[in-house]
Amino acid sequence: MTSKRKPDPQTRRQLLRLAAVGAVSLAAGEVSLAAGGAAKSADRDVLDVAIIGAGLAGLTAARDLKRAGCESFVVLEARNRVGGRTYNHDLGRGVISEGGGQWIGPGQTAIFDLARELEVDTFPTHYAGKTVVLAGDARVAQDLQGGLGGDEAIAAKLSALARGVPSAAPWEAQHAAELDRLTYGDWLLQQGVKYEDGYFLALAAKLSLGGAPAQLGLLHYLSMINTADCSYERLESTKGGAQETRFVGGSQVLSIKMARDLGDKVRLSCPVRKISGWDRDIVELHTDQGVVRARQVIAALNPALCNQIVFDPPLPAGRSQLQRLWPANAPMRKTVHVYERPFWRDDGYNGQIFQVDGPVFMAYDNSPPDGSVGVLSAFVSPGSLPGEPKAAERTLSAIYAQALGDKALHPKQFHDLDWGRVDPWSLTCIHPIPPGFWTKWGEFLRPQVGRLIWSGTETADLWPGAMDGAVRSGHRAALQALGAMAHRSREA
Repeated sequence: MTSKRKPDPQTRRQLLRLAAVGAVSLAAGEVSLAAGGAAKSADRDVLDVAIIGAGLAGLTAARDLKRAGCESFVVLEARNRVGGRTYNHDLGRGVISEGGGQWIGPGQTAIFDLARELEVDTFPTHYAGKTVVLAGDARVAQDLQGGLGGDEAIAAKLSALARGVPSAAPWEAQHAAELDRLTYGDWLLQQGVKYEDGYFLALAAKLSLGGAPAQLGLLHYLSMINTADCSYERLESTKGGAQETRFVGGSQVLSIKMARDLGDKVRLSCPVRKISGWDRDIVELHTDQGVVRARQVIAALNPALCNQIVFDPPLPAGRSQLQRLWPANAPMRKTVHVYERPFWRDDGYNGQIFQVDGPVFMAYDNSPPDGSVGVLSAFVSPGSLPGEPKAAERTLSAIYAQALGDKALHPKQFHDLDWGRVDPWSLTCIHPIPPGFWTKWGEFLRPQVGRLIWSGTETADLWPGAMDGAVRSGHRAALQALGAMAHRSREA
């Protein structure tokens, strides 16, 4: 199945972006000729750009640099793989299931563009049929028609409030201070939300932003609705929403393809431990594979991960505090059950399961496009399942059987990825920003500090926290680096 193509608007956006990169690439060419000649005699080992992180943001930045004619760069990745918070479980016979970020939807044009350029096809997420809600021994099946349920009036109020909260800078909203004093939970209580609707509203926030309403700042949640075209439904739904589309071959394939094209520019198992001289012309990055020297550094990292790097001299107080206080308490555990076929579809179910008082936030049909095997993936609460794989598999199989029948008791494969336990280079899946954070620290998120350019999905103007936001931040960081190179060339 091929990607949905909307040639006119998408092509215009792509051409405009390429034109911007191309315009800077002329200056970048001057850098490589003028500045590059001087570097040969004085600083032979100094790179133009060092990129920290080989996720979607870092690799997008590297790809843009290369396309603009810059070859003097390196990508330093702490893990032994690329892809950051995307990861594909190999199920055999060319079938995968995503262990990390996986969905895209309307308005996420940057990642749709990237997929087309890399010739990665997309297909619709399966949601047709009845969703099952479990509460103890009780079981209710209902067709939610691609949504998550909840109160339509509350969704409309949230969408209306979000129009005044710019996603790029929520701290600049007209009533930012007032909104940022409240949690999302405080606001829901003020609306007198019914229990059953409150459950679905809380679940949506947990899945999208990694925190319960009592943990999330209202200002932050409104900014995320704003980025989804001021539509609560577009942010939280599958049909017409941010969960509508998947990648053939899994989301990690985007990073794998970009890294393959970059070749030995990408260094794996190369964590950066210390950055010296970020306030000087040449920065030194101390890694497990030696010291890398560069004129510009793109840090394509979750802000909380920056705390694992020693900065010499220390970063300015505002940026340092933003990193120190950045919420890193939302690791996610995703599991995979593989069956011979998606048997639940035969009985009119879509594979979606919500458990009110158990370990499963949400299970869902994650089968390949042709339905050749049946895959049930689930978001589960870290610490709520046994650590031993067989015990975890049995616990979840029993839950699935209660929802979908006894065929669920006999999976052919089981996979489990607890991001909080196995990946010290992620810390958190998404960022549940608490009340009071944006109005105090938001202004320090994006501005360059010395030779340090901040990238990563959290820094995106649109769709921060999503894969699309990561790609957007990579494009922006590359343009900043190329602009700095052009500026140095003019001064030379």
